[in-house]
Amino acid sequence: MTSTPFVAPRPVLADRIPQVTARDGLLVTGGALLTAAAAQVFVPLPFTPVPISGQTFAVLLVAAALGPARGVASMGLYVLLGLVGLPFYAEGASGPQVALGATGGYLAGFVAAAWVVGHLARRGSDRKVLGTVGTYALGSLVIYAFGVPWLGVTLGVGLGEALMLGLVPFLVGDAVKAALAGALLPAAWRLVGEGAPR
Repeated sequence: MTSTPFVAPRPVLADRIPQVTARDGLLVTGGALLTAAAAQVFVPLPFTPVPISGQTFAVLLVAAALGPARGVASMGLYVLLGLVGLPFYAEGASGPQVALGATGGYLAGFVAAAWVVGHLARRGSDRKVLGTVGTYALGSLVIYAFGVPWLGVTLGVGLGEALMLGLVPFLVGDAVKAALAGALLPAAWRLVGEGAPR
């Protein structure tokens, strides 16, 4: 009885993609989808076009987890997918009228905040509670630095009123989100067996 010689399987196209590239692509896409899902957890406020949502929490969590390059790519993908019509923005909104509308500055702020938070995470800021809370606060500040002035311009109001419409109502929620991030990220580092850098 003769045995059939073993023939090694030939690679398919997907086998030609380096594992690092495939992993990064999945992480970037996953971060954008997580942000889109979190944007659908929202509470509209009758006095402002800016809703309370889970969006900023996801943006900053993704940025800390992915680092600056992948974080920026993920938020850029999120903004792009909403811009072309997928219902990814808060309240299921999408399209250029949203991306360039009253809340468009916040979307630009997501990309900038991803870069800042990602860089801080690279320095280990997300491995202790206080560092994580501080990183989250700075990331939120970056988002507001883009969002509030743009809100004021599009609504034709001064900076004081823009702050009352686009920042002040969200401070308590941001504090809760920062505390939640301060619990989650250091715990995730402990789970993978690494604590705060020495």
